[in-house]
Amino acid sequence: MTEEITAPTGRQRPPVREWPALELDGVRFDPVLADLMAEGPLTRVRLPYGRGWAWLATRHEDVKAITRDPRFGRAELTRREVTRMAPHFAPRAGSLAFADQPDHNRLRGAVASAFTVGAMQRLRPRAQELLDELVDDVVREGPPADLVGRVLEPFPIAVISEVMGVPAEDRERVHAWTRRIISTSGGAGAAEQAKEGLYGWITGTVRARGRGAGTDVYSLLATAVARGEIEEAEAIGLAGPLQIGGEAVTHNCGQVLYLLLTHPELMRRMREDRPKARGLLLDELLRYVPHRSSVGLARIALEDVELHGTRIHAGEAVYVSYLAANRDPDVFPDPHRIDGGRDPNPHLSFGSGPHHCTGAVLARTQTELLIGTLLERLPGLRLAVPAQDVSWRRQTMLRGPLNLPCTW
Repeated sequence: MTEEITAPTGRQRPPVREWPALELDGVRFDPVLADLMAEGPLTRVRLPYGRGWAWLATRHEDVKAITRDPRFGRAELTRREVTRMAPHFAPRAGSLAFADQPDHNRLRGAVASAFTVGAMQRLRPRAQELLDELVDDVVREGPPADLVGRVLEPFPIAVISEVMGVPAEDRERVHAWTRRIISTSGGAGAAEQAKEGLYGWITGTVRARGRGAGTDVYSLLATAVARGEIEEAEAIGLAGPLQIGGEAVTHNCGQVLYLLLTHPELMRRMREDRPKARGLLLDELLRYVPHRSSVGLARIALEDVELHGTRIHAGEAVYVSYLAANRDPDVFPDPHRIDGGRDPNPHLSFGSGPHHCTGAVLARTQTELLIGTLLERLPGLRLAVPAQDVSWRRQTMLRGPLNLPCTW
């Protein structure tokens, strides 16, 4: 009975809610998450895999507080099993996702120069060139075309490959591995086989770069290993999630483009020439789209923490929901409406705190290029099928359309 007491006041802990892995079409907000948000700032959930239950924070203020509070750590996740969304879970040494300070800054510093605003400005012309080649082919062949398969998928693969330093001949198999790793289908065996392939390839690539002076991520990692700043195992664990990160751009842009294609007033606004108007709408769409299923990685309370009169005990798992935080009515008035002029817009789509997405500037750059180029090069762009006939990804942690058949 005492295990259910949450505070010195004797307040009872909220009940544990089952949160299944729902297969949702379109940009529909997760109804389970909506119920959890309505129940209170802190609830308890049990996810499809792992063990036990975990706290869930849904308010914008609390999500920011927890993600920036060193009393909640990630490293402990590598030593214990908690309830989780992913069926397969095998953290590797060096992964930024599981590093606490000061290791987090040490590891991030090894690759930081590849993801700065300046680096992205230098990358932008090459990224535009890669994108133009893809769109040239689409224009040449004419409508209709599946923009996911023809542009939204190959473009982020090509860009992250440039940033990481993946040779052209290896890009397709690297992408096949990353796609399998983020899938929840096929079981743990298929995912583990993909991880072995990807991390084996990364190991060979880091070793082959030696002391080269390249600015790509694999060269930076090889140099950091050679200087003794990080271990080889850390370099390999650091590279994997960065390589996989390109998948998120495909799915997020797919949802953004779907919203534009199904909301003519948004499409008209996005076609405006004023850069600020486009930027505001893009931020609003990034706030609005449900970019993932359920939640990401948990944190572990390293000591007792009081939040809203609730005591989170040391050792208990805590999840934050960026999706819920992005719909907090205290921060975003009328949060379930797309407001193209919302300003300010402090959305948390790229995370918060030390674990804020390393590639956030890269992802934003690619999204701007994709949307801007497609609208410019394909006048009158519209869906070639009824909106309800668009297929959506299944058994994956990142939500998005499987295809977007379009005409223009």
